[in-house]
Amino acid sequence: MLLLVVAVLLPTWYVALHGEPPSEQIEIDQSVTEMRPLQEIVDTPEKLAPSQVGVIVWVALFALVGVLAAVHRFMDTAVRSDPGDEPTIADGGQVGLPWFWTADRWVVEYDDASDAIEGIVAMGGLTILAIVFAALFTGEYLTLARTQYFGVYAAGMFTALALLTVSYYAWFLPHVEVAERRGH
Repeated sequence: MLLLVVAVLLPTWYVALHGEPPSEQIEIDQSVTEMRPLQEIVDTPEKLAPSQVGVIVWVALFALVGVLAAVHRFMDTAVRSDPGDEPTIADGGQVGLPWFWTADRWVVEYDDASDAIEGIVAMGGLTILAIVFAALFTGEYLTLARTQYFGVYAAGMFTALALLTVSYYAWFLPHVEVAERRGH
């Protein structure tokens, strides 16, 4: 997997290192307006080549996949009960409901949803956070500056929505592992 990532990013990084020729910056006439659309939280380059943007996007996507996988694993281990708590097929216990069973597919492990109050509190807080970021995003759009913190508000909103989805999965969906007999 790492070789695949390197094979994709290596040529993109090579092209991105060469960049584009410098260009002049066009400034806003400050006698006409007080807008400062180029002011940012962190100093960043004012012009990026398409290849440099491609590298940034690829790295951000791989980082996002890693973060979501880590959050998923953390939530799964934090919320699910210990495997020794309930009977499994190995120790002769009945796992799951009878209508799960077929001739070629059977339930190996069934862990019911916890429905814990912590899940409701987490989901409520993340819902409020997503609404706040959406309101800030909309407010930024309706003001004159229009571009200053779009990325921060959008990232906050989508992160809250992603964590909301993971929280719902962890606290309110049962965990079912199924074994299947195949003909190959």
